Amino acid sequence: MKDWASIRERYMRDPLPVRLGGLAANLSRIKSFSANDASRETVASLIDESKMFIEWTAAQAEIPTAEKLVELQVQLARWQLAWDGIWADTFKRKQVAEKSADWSKQVLEISGLLNR
Repeated sequence: MKDWASIRERYMRDPLPVRLGGLAANLSRIKSFSANDASRETVASLIDESKMFIEWTAAQAEIPTAEKLVELQVQLARWQLAWDGIWADTFKRKQVAEKSADWSKQVLEISGLLNR
């Protein structure tokens, strides 16, 4: 079981753009790990952690950013609810991987880290 309090404490030390960059990195990891059949639990854990990152971050973001983050959080929750079926179906898993990559790019753009 993860120590969410410690993870949150560490995550919240960073400024908002860096936290969004961390979320984007998690989403990119979901894409890359989804290609490996043995990474089911790792990907599930990354989805869960990403939801937590959003929960901790959205309240401090500008409204348009918070809206995007909540939309992403809902998508992650939908994947969790259907996880067994997604992982068992190569096509669905590939769709999750591709969507994760799209979300990663969007979150990274929102972060402003690319403009520094």
